[in-house]
Amino acid sequence: MSPSQRTAIELYRDLLRLVNHVAPGASPKSLALRTMIRGEFEKSRGLSPDDPTDQPKIEAMKASAVRALSNYMLYEGAMRDKHAGGKLGAAADKYHEKSVQGLQGSKEGEGDGEGSK
Repeated sequence: MSPSQRTAIELYRDLLRLVNHVAPGASPKSLALRTMIRGEFEKSRGLSPDDPTDQPKIEAMKASAVRALSNYMLYEGAMRDKHAGGKLGAAADKYHEKSVQGLQGSKEGEGDGEGSK
């Protein structure tokens, strides 16, 4: 189902279900995730699906919510595949290592500017 076919309430419920899966119970992590999700949806409360100027904003927000769900599902699949000795998990590890190295390299270059005297 594409983002435009899902209602905002369906996406909201899906995200809250995801929180139950990621951080069950009333842990600090689950409370923080629920608060963040609720806050993001509260920001868009004033948007109207009947207003043509709000349509692109609503679609962009829905797409972001679907992307978050998809990214998590991909991540979970990669981690399960990794434990089974699959290629997806190995590729995810390799990508993560490159990302961390890139971040470390960019932090090292930050102190070279004139503002670091």
